[in-house]
Amino acid sequence: MSTPHIELLVEEPSAEAALIELIPKIIGSRATWAIHPHQGKKDLLNKLPQRLRGYASWLPHNAYIVVLIDEDRENCKRLKQQLENAASDARLSTRNSPINGTRIQVVNRIAVEELEAWFFGDAPAIMQAYPGIPPSLSQKAKYREPDAIAGGTWEALERVLQRAGYFKAGLAKIDAARSIARKMDPQQNRSRSFRCFRDALLMLLPTEDPQAGF
Repeated sequence: MSTPHIELLVEEPSAEAALIELIPKIIGSRATWAIHPHQGKKDLLNKLPQRLRGYASWLPHNAYIVVLIDEDRENCKRLKQQLENAASDARLSTRNSPINGTRIQVVNRIAVEELEAWFFGDAPAIMQAYPGIPPSLSQKAKYREPDAIAGGTWEALERVLQRAGYFKAGLAKIDAARSIARKMDPQQNRSRSFRCFRDALLMLLPTEDPQAGF
């Protein structure tokens, strides 16, 4: 049986930087993969219908498309439906919208409310990447529910890092994403949206081999 392949569509280069570190920890060598970043959420949503139609014309039986996008305080159900509609219009099958009984071809996942919530889901990884951050970070009530952090998670991450002496001129999102993701343990993350993403990847793959995982 040939090795599965996953095409990941993300909204910005910081998501790409994080996933380059995270995907090998999640799936090991059980699939090949490629990441395609866009220039923001609007760019991804605008290009998604045409891109999915292009995939539909050649997608092999063991290849999958995963779309990852930030919620950004939008209506989550409405955003998810927009992604599902783009797949259906391209005649590609999702779990919620199967096409003539076809296997799942597209998985749509939303980072709630932003990708940085996934980093707060693994506070030890933030502290390992940036040792100046005090250990009390993981004990603070406002960070215990990563997907419910108020006021924007990337802004919250910037404040935490700046208080510890990092990124005084402003958060370098790509550098921070890469550094934190490199330290993350996908099996211990407290972000529900991260766990949904992780489990969706694993769902697409055959039974785990001894060398896979973190």
